[in-house]
Amino acid sequence: MTLDYLLDAANWSLTSPDGFPQRILEHLGYTFLALAIATAIAFPIGLLIGHTGRGALIAVNLGNAGRALPTLGVLMLALALVGIGLVPVTIALVVLAIPPVLATTYAGVRAVADATVDAARGVGMTEPQIALRVEVPIALPIIIGGLRNASLQVVSTATIAAYAGLGGLGRYLFDGLATLQYDQVVAGAIVLAVLAVAIDLALAGTQRLLVSPGVNGRSTGNRPTTARPAPKLAG
Repeated sequence: MTLDYLLDAANWSLTSPDGFPQRILEHLGYTFLALAIATAIAFPIGLLIGHTGRGALIAVNLGNAGRALPTLGVLMLALALVGIGLVPVTIALVVLAIPPVLATTYAGVRAVADATVDAARGVGMTEPQIALRVEVPIALPIIIGGLRNASLQVVSTATIAAYAGLGGLGRYLFDGLATLQYDQVVAGAIVLAVLAVAIDLALAGTQRLLVSPGVNGRSTGNRPTTARPAPKLAG
């Protein structure tokens, strides 16, 4: 019965406002919007703190506190403040995505070897150049790992958009439960799971394209270097 709903051609119509293609596009829109805003906020802060070493305790504690916040609770608060729509959903998802991006950016930059940073200063590079041209490329695997973590959390939680009167794959879950159409609920959950895996694989492929083979340890002749100790991140 579940496969019948999932494989029904009518549910995959490109012109249907309630079909899987339309709902997937809506879901991706909510996800990418939240990730873009969270990255724009968390990445510069994590980079600055990782490079300077200042404010690390505050950043880590705020990140851990953000992880402890219930997304549905944040959504309910945002709904009470701004009403139904895209804004409260985006706020809730951004709050969810900021901690992993902030924590991994800070930890990755902080783990770059002191000798590497000193060498960059020795050849006359400015502090912004060191951060962007030396530390970020070396820390990129860890940074992208945090983005992958955030993307999985956001794409799976973006179903709350349906609770706020929007679309996305959450429509199948909420509408199916409301009408006791459990085949619709299971079909929506399957599509959501496949979408999450596809996004993670896409980011993994992006990481292989962007990260230098030497940083990934795939080149020959790599020698371990002593890195600045990164803090232990709770959660």
